[in-house]
Formats: sequence, C-alpha cells, structure tokens
Amino acid sequence: MKSTTKRAYALYALVAFFMAGIIFFVSTLTINASDWALSRYNKHIYDGNTLNVAGSIFDSKGELLVGTQDGKRVYNESAAVRKATLHAIGDSDGYISTGIQSVYSDELIGYNFINGIYSISKFGTGNNIRLTLDADVCVTALNALNGRKGTVGVYNYTTGEIICMVSSPTYDPENKPTEAIEKNANGKYDGIYLNRFLSGVYTPGSVFKAITCVSAVNNISDIFSQTFYCDGSIDIPGGGEVKCSGVHGTVTFKDAFAHSCNCAFATIANELGADALAETANELGFNRSFKMGDTVIAKSSFDVSSVNNTDLAWAGIGQYTTLLNPYHMMMIMGAIANSGNPASPYVVKSIETPDGKVIDEAKTQNVGQLIEPATADIVRDMMRYNVTSYYKDWRFPGLELAGKTGTAELDGNQESHAWFTGFSTKEDCPLAFVVIVENGGAGFSQAMPIANTVMQAAYKSISE
Repeated sequence: MKSTTKRAYALYALVAFFMAGIIFFVSTLTINASDWALSRYNKHIYDGNTLNVAGSIFDSKGELLVGTQDGKRVYNESAAVRKATLHAIGDSDGYISTGIQSVYSDELIGYNFINGIYSISKFGTGNNIRLTLDADVCVTALNALNGRKGTVGVYNYTTGEIICMVSSPTYDPENKPTEAIEKNANGKYDGIYLNRFLSGVYTPGSVFKAITCVSAVNNISDIFSQTFYCDGSIDIPGGGEVKCSGVHGTVTFKDAFAHSCNCAFATIANELGADALAETANELGFNRSFKMGDTVIAKSSFDVSSVNNTDLAWAGIGQYTTLLNPYHMMMIMGAIANSGNPASPYVVKSIETPDGKVIDEAKTQNVGQLIEPATADIVRDMMRYNVTSYYKDWRFPGLELAGKTGTAELDGNQESHAWFTGFSTKEDCPLAFVVIVENGGAGFSQAMPIANTVMQAAYKSISE
C-alpha cells in the first residue's frame, strides 16, 4: 500500500513538473515569439540589419513613400519627398527609432502570433500603412527651413491628423552620405537620426507666455484691469533684473502679450507664484508623457519647486530651466483653439492587409480638457489679437492666424532658437502649427515666414 502511494506521489510530481514545463514553454513563446520571428537574423525579412521585405507606406493622397521591390526597400522616386518624409517613415536600418518602419515593424511585416510571418510567404509582402501626412506639404516645410536645423509640425486640432511633420537635418535614404554623417564636419549632421518634432526638447522663450496667460486668466481676477510699466528692464524684488526686448511704456495685459513684454510677464509670474504657475503647466501636460500611437513623445519639463523671485520671473517668460517638446506645444495650441479640449495628434491613418482589407483604422480621440473652455477662448482671442494688432494679417493672407513668436535665449554665445506657434481661426482651416529654427535668431523674422508658407500649403491640402 505504501509503495503504491509513493508511486502515485511520484506520478503526480512528474505530471506537475510536465505541466510547469508546458506553462513555461507557452509563456516564453508568447513573450518572445515576436522577437524571434522578427529578429534581424531572419533572412526572410532582413539582409544583415537592413529591412528588405515589408508592406508599403503611403501618404494621405496615396503617394508611395516606401515599399518593397524585388526583395529590397525602395523609396519615393522624388529625392525631395524622400528627404522630407525620412524622419516620419524612418530608415530601413532602424537608426531612426521613432520612424514608422521601426515602431510599426510588426504590422509592416504582417506578423501575428497565430500565423507568424505567413503574409510574407503568401503575398511576398506585409501589411500596408496609410499616413495622415501630405508629402507635398512636408516638402514645402523642408524647403522653407532651407537647410537650417529645426522642425515644423501642422495638425488638424479637431480630427488629430498630422499633415506635416518634418525634422532637419535630414538625408536621402536612397543615397545615404554615410561617410559624411560619421565625420559630421562642423556639426552638419548633429542629431541626424533624431525626429526633432517627436523627440526634441527646447528652451521655449516667449511662446511659453501663452501658458503664463492661461495661468493668469485662471488665477488673477483683475488681470485685465491691471497695467504694467516697461522701460526696458525691471528690478525683481529680492534682487535680480529681467531685461525686455523693447521699451513698451504702460501696457495692458493684452498688449503686453502682443508685444511680448518681459517686464510685464516677469511681474505676472511673481504675482501668480510658483505653485499656481506650476499647476497650470502640469495641467497642460508638462512633466507628463504622451504617446502618438505606439510612439512615446519626449517629455516637456517645468520645475519651479525651489526658485527665488528672479528665477520665477524668468520661468514665466519661458527661460530658466524650462524645456518644451514641439509636438506638445502644437497640441497646446490645439487646446487653446478648440475650447481647451484638443484632438490627440496621430500620423497612422490605417493599416491594411496586402489584399486591401482594413485591419486597423485611426479614430479621433481627444486628449481631455486641458484648459477650461472660457479660459481657452479668452487666450484664443488674445493670440488672434497678437496677429491683428502686431504681426498683421497681411503676412498670412487668407489664414486668419492666431500666434505667438519666441526668441529663446541660450547659454554661452549660442544664437537664440526661433519659434512661432499658433493656429488658424477659420472654420474651414482647423489647423495648429509649430515652427522651430535652431539657433535661428528672432522668431518674428525667421520662424514666422516658414509658418505662413507651410500653413498656406496645408490649408490648400485640406481644401482639395
């Protein structure tokens, strides 16, 4: 009897061990199957580290951006399109980690857990991806940057569709200047694999005053009855000085914003206090991670937890240690334009099987109420006033723009970053934009003309 019992226990132990092995095998397969199937050692898909066989990527008008031909990835026939869309679609070697070819590699190869990469065997290709981008608008943006480092983004703040996403410097993926990139003489190719729109962070300068405006409207009840005096600089209580770019005399809150008066906004920042300004920044998405589909966006940062009055004054005008991501700034513009609740920006419109079946299609999703509707509408009107009273509508014919320039001062002898950001108030042109020219100088003279050129092209694109 004891012998039978021992044998039973041994059998139970064996069965338990066997089941544990099965569970371990299945769980390991589930976790690692994708990595195994899509490994760069898989010669059905890769040649060395280069992706060769995968589905095609198209722009919003059906223009082929990259596809597979004779077992090799082939890009658009236009060098201008290839350069302008490089950072959006990514390279075949995976250096641009935020590109569609890297982030959506499973989908492009057609991998799924049940069938593996059967699509490659059956069709000779994977799934196709259609983007919201207009390649022609992206070319316009890259040409407008004219070889300067920076980024341009435009999106529909009611639907979320990104129409333009350009990062510079760039290169032609069909004729990659590998040796020149490796040498990087005079820093020509600094950050060449970085999509500055998604992964860059910059000192914002005066474009941050839009955030300070939101905070002031929310927290200072008499802000519109106050006036501020500017004689070119202001002494900050407790020591320190903030200089202004001009001498504005006595100005209202509205005119201080239009003329980007540092003296006024330094005063407002100290009146708000660190807690109120930080709360507004956090509500608007600072110190928080956003995602565009499967792509993680670089986090904007704002920290005034241990500042003196002078530091807070500089923070309120977009200096100090503040860093701002371009995608995030464009989304904030969408919030101001859309009564505080912008659509979440996205670039992948749909994913289709090789035989044309749609297996995933983007839907408009709102970010959430970043700003109270009444406050958003007030700041919206203030940004429109910036254009009508100061920048002037003739610089943006037919667009009815609202905007804010920024000239972000940097340490050392570096030239300032030039910013211009805003949106159209036309009902048939619900577009928000951001332009940054790295070390470009003044936002008014350097970034603003780019914004007009690109917005004209984007407006035409959505009107066709």
